[in-house]
Amino acid sequence: MAQPLPGRSPLAMIVLTLLEEAPMHAYRMQQLIRMREKDAVVNVASRNSIHQVLSRLERDGLVVAEPDDSARTRVVYRNTPAGREVLLGWLAETLARPRNEYPSFAAALSCLPLTTPDVLASLLRERLTALDALVAAVQPERTREAHGLARVFVIEDEYRRAMLAAERAWVAATVEELEDGRLSWAHPASDSY
Repeated sequence: MAQPLPGRSPLAMIVLTLLEEAPMHAYRMQQLIRMREKDAVVNVASRNSIHQVLSRLERDGLVVAEPDDSARTRVVYRNTPAGREVLLGWLAETLARPRNEYPSFAAALSCLPLTTPDVLASLLRERLTALDALVAAVQPERTREAHGLARVFVIEDEYRRAMLAAERAWVAATVEELEDGRLSWAHPASDSY
């Protein structure tokens, strides 16, 4: 029977993938994530988030920390064979099986009875403007050309753009339904929800 995989996170997958390229320190990982625009798919608001992931990966035996010969104060991390095996398992599992990731927008949609159709239409029109800007900003073809990359290196941006475009289409259709009255409800009393 196969061992269950340790709990995965998007940032842990990106960190282990970077360490497949070469051993590196946390600051370099953060730089590469931002430079390669992977911060659009993982949260690296602070270097501390990378350190937390590295601590967990080290505790699980998936990476090892070694002193950096070029800078005495830095630690360089590298994957262990178990780290590579787990990374490949995570990739296979993530690519093959959908997983409910509990997005906040869906959670907010489940609370709609607390608002009115008019308020929702106004808010969704704001969301449409924001989605238009996001769709326009994700340009994998331009990134490929600018950096001479193969498509495989920007495919997550293609996916992200497709998901944003699909969300935009759904939001636009919902706004139309709100405006023409096909989607409507009575605002409940504050104690009935």
